[in-house]
Amino acid sequence: MQPKILIVEDNENNRCLFRDILIFHGYEVVVAADGQEGVALAREQMPDLILMDIQMPGMDGMTASGILKGDPATGGLKIIALTSFAMQGDQEKFLAAGFDGYLSKPISTRELPVLVKQWLEEEQT
Repeated sequence: MQPKILIVEDNENNRCLFRDILIFHGYEVVVAADGQEGVALAREQMPDLILMDIQMPGMDGMTASGILKGDPATGGLKIIALTSFAMQGDQEKFLAAGFDGYLSKPISTRELPVLVKQWLEEEQT
């Protein structure tokens, strides 16, 4: 069974790009356009990995991740922060907030599948 990845990203171009790359590499992909939809889909689909944009209108990625991590049913889901505002100290801030990893945009189309594979393998060990 192929791993399921949830992409929560408000930018349609990024959403489509990430989805297409991951589908090409054999993953099942579900997409959400904002944090609220992301939380609902995470609860419904229970993905193996969530790529969560931080800056989104409505419910941002920090809030959505906090909701999922605080819920016993979804608290074990692996969530990776995606941000285009990469600043020194961000990685530590996101890890301290409960994220399992961090990726700054723009994301390398070659690097994305490699990192996703690493994050999924970390979960199994």
